Amino acid sequence: MSPAAVESTINFEGHPSIKSTPDPLVKKLNLIPETIIRHNAPPPTLYEDGLLEKGTTISSTGALMAYSGKKTGRSPKDKRIVDEETSSQNIWWGPVNKQVDELTWKISRSRALDYLRTREKLFVVDAFAGADPRYRIKVRVICARAYHALFMTNMLIKPTDEELANFGEPDFTIYNAGQFPANVHTKGMTSSTSVEINFKDMEMVILGTEYAGEMKKGIFTVMFYLMPIKHQVLTLHSSANQGVEKGDVTLFFGLSGTGKTTLSADPNRKLIGDDEHCWSDHGVFNIEGGCYAKCLDLSAQSEPEIFNSIRFGAILENVVYNPETKVVDYEDSSITENTRCAYPISFIPSAKIPSLADSHPKNIILLTCDASGVLPPVSKLTNDQVMYHFISGYTSKMAGTEMGITEPTPAFSACFGQPFLVLHPMKYAQQLSDKIDQHKANAWLLNTGWVGQSAAKGGKRCPLKYTRAILDAIHSGELAKQEYETFGTFNLKVPKACPGVPSEVLNPTVAKDDLSALAAKFNENFAKYADQATEEVKAAGPTI
Repeated sequence: MSPAAVESTINFEGHPSIKSTPDPLVKKLNLIPETIIRHNAPPPTLYEDGLLEKGTTISSTGALMAYSGKKTGRSPKDKRIVDEETSSQNIWWGPVNKQVDELTWKISRSRALDYLRTREKLFVVDAFAGADPRYRIKVRVICARAYHALFMTNMLIKPTDEELANFGEPDFTIYNAGQFPANVHTKGMTSSTSVEINFKDMEMVILGTEYAGEMKKGIFTVMFYLMPIKHQVLTLHSSANQGVEKGDVTLFFGLSGTGKTTLSADPNRKLIGDDEHCWSDHGVFNIEGGCYAKCLDLSAQSEPEIFNSIRFGAILENVVYNPETKVVDYEDSSITENTRCAYPISFIPSAKIPSLADSHPKNIILLTCDASGVLPPVSKLTNDQVMYHFISGYTSKMAGTEMGITEPTPAFSACFGQPFLVLHPMKYAQQLSDKIDQHKANAWLLNTGWVGQSAAKGGKRCPLKYTRAILDAIHSGELAKQEYETFGTFNLKVPKACPGVPSEVLNPTVAKDDLSALAAKFNENFAKYADQATEEVKAAGPTI
């Protein structure tokens, strides 16, 4: 051991006779010298620390089970961006991106750091966002819960030992003080929760929520800003996979609950990623190093790759389990509908490592979960229809995805990711249109929700086996060869046949009042963007 290592003031917990070199974060963050700092701790260490946290235990399959407290979903109404001179002119200000002034930011940041300084133990994760070295950013997460550290260890891209040794200062830092509330008397604060991003300082502060997904989506928001502005790279709320033999890439756009994670985990294709991607001039790359799958009603039969990934190293969040056997009841939603599991993408046998493809997408799939039962299970889209439906971003928000959502609720989310957009939606839409034209990609609208009859009227959700059969036909090229007929009002091209799917499912009979009601909602929503859309794109919507 070197002399410098012996003279440190920080002891390794459990080994009082062994000392380490002084941690530079002690001085930088003004921590007490005795603070224990876990830098990029491996899962076994994080398990040990995590089990000291209230309510945390190990599942029968070896996953760490933790609770996020009162908040079991994102809090989009509490997301704020600092209004400062370097980025303000680019931000799409409004209900999605709420302004917070620099003074309020300083108060929130100080509040978060003051809380972290009171902790005897802190966790630091240094890792990458972006699988392509040409575009990735260095991210540092500083938090007080082992569960949060393991979550981000899974969700970010792990550096090699050499990359970690030369990591240096991060490009972006998250201060997660979620156990401590925001100051409700601060200007612009509407609750004790605040998630604030500062693009000038390249930092993020979390107060008043322990839901781990806020960190993941915070980084996503940062990439939605940095990639188009700095690199002219399109950021996408999508999953992606690649054919093993042909190397064809498919992008799946969709909000949480539409099937991005489930449908992209295909044993016959290589998984690039399940939720967040970028499309550059070189191809497609994953922003993350892990998957964050919904667990409600999860089974080995319906989703074997996800089910088998719930093992040592994975995090189960807000699930109900047998207190003696530690067997999880995936059907129990008494805590939340939004039960989740976070695991490294390498846990998926079909994962593509590193998570990028040097070829451009052949198929673009827009996923929607239509609770009204109006839209057919699959439609082939023209380029103008792609633009219309991408800008519309229609789905039904599923229960538990956000706080307060307890049943399927119709919603429109621009670019299928409105809560995370930083620039105006038309900027992303135009980038997508240009890339589709350039690379001649096919486009499809898939409804993974209710078909023929709404959820409210007792209809049933489209069986997963039919959706998978449709995807197989898309990837084989069989579906493109079928004859098509027009689905009225929405003017969608619907195939007359698809292997493995009954014809009556492909073009369902829909009640006229439901059809007209949904079409009216589409038209009302699109009016917000019509002044910036071409006549061809506006004409691609439904006609009443």
